[in-house]
Amino acid sequence: MSTGMLSTAELYSKFQECSGVSTDTRTITADCLFVALRGDNFNGNLFAEQALAAGARYALVDDPAIAHRESRCLLVADSLLTLQDLARHHRQTLTIPVVGLTGSNGKTTTKELIAAVLSKNFRTYATVGNLNNHIGVPLTVLAINEQYELAVVEMGANHQKEIELLCSIAQPTHGLITNVGKAHLEGFGGIEGVRKGKGELYDYLAQNAKTVFINSRDTTLTAMYRERLKAIRSETTFAEAIFYPGEPVELIQESPVVIFRDGASGEVTTHLPGRYNFENMLAALAIGHYFGVSPKEANHAVAAYNPTNNRSQVIHKGSNTILLDAYNANPSSMAAAIRQFAAMSANRKVVILGDMYELGQESEAEHAALGKLVADGQFDLVILAGKDMQFALGSLPKAYYVPDKFSLHNWLMDHPMTDTHILVKGSRGMGLESVLPFL
Repeated sequence: MSTGMLSTAELYSKFQECSGVSTDTRTITADCLFVALRGDNFNGNLFAEQALAAGARYALVDDPAIAHRESRCLLVADSLLTLQDLARHHRQTLTIPVVGLTGSNGKTTTKELIAAVLSKNFRTYATVGNLNNHIGVPLTVLAINEQYELAVVEMGANHQKEIELLCSIAQPTHGLITNVGKAHLEGFGGIEGVRKGKGELYDYLAQNAKTVFINSRDTTLTAMYRERLKAIRSETTFAEAIFYPGEPVELIQESPVVIFRDGASGEVTTHLPGRYNFENMLAALAIGHYFGVSPKEANHAVAAYNPTNNRSQVIHKGSNTILLDAYNANPSSMAAAIRQFAAMSANRKVVILGDMYELGQESEAEHAALGKLVADGQFDLVILAGKDMQFALGSLPKAYYVPDKFSLHNWLMDHPMTDTHILVKGSRGMGLESVLPFL
């Protein structure tokens, strides 16, 4: 029976006995540490004994009644805060470079590309999936053990001060912001709030004299970097600023997939579409160059990367070519995808678009603006799904509109397509990858 609360150092000693960390009884592994988290609709404390029975070595709980029933329950005041503190403590034991990245669009794809490139030379740990929030980042840090030589940690945020928190946990030695766009406007309080929130990564790197990678062609990011140079004390500066591309890399083709050329490998054909993904590739190539990965090896890694996570996937089904980008959507990423699709050469082009979430009071205006952008693309067919996509109809009188994805499934079953290029994009909550069986 647990009778008192342990210090972070004592808890860390217990953690070191464990094989890993889990917050979900469905993913319990032998001798792991189960962390009982609370949410609006769940209480992990209620599953602590189940986790122990399934093989967990200890359960971290913040309910005294649960702790008193089982000696392997470790009682703390707040399980989430303790998880974060444990991760900070563990991070202090690591001496390897940690590349932290955030941004409005392209975080996960860029993270995967960077990890693929760095893995050519180093045993690299990278954020699994999108474990990039106040729970995911601590879990990511705690998963980095002594076998790894380098880590890539993705950090997501939907409000200010969140990146600041995540930096205090991951403590990146190097950092990258992919871009600043119209994402999570509701939580950040508008585009300036997004700029400030994402800029918290630059703040951390500046205050701790670390290295920043900057896309020199992005005027917003360059300005944000220069603002920090002015704001910080003279004795605290960035250790180094790397502007990419360091080597000349030429974009040859952006659709249906990116092809680029450089002096190391000639033409390199990738599995990703769009100029925006070319920018993500340049980031990975530059970071690889910085850490000593040869251009040839880096190009091979970028060429081999093939997404399977509903992001920028090019899927061939029968005579149709589908560009599936259904993991997330905001006005910036929607605009980039639509412009790229409009520029693509194809006999027949169809767009299937779902709602953009978390736009707050800007939602009606942003969906209306999206309608105008889609109209400019002059696509053969436009299909809109979701509550707020109705606001795009003002510019798209011939578009087909359905209120939900289930109505969309029925429409697609009744209107089969052939010899068509199809862009599918919407916010994660829409789950538009579900249309694939009907295309």
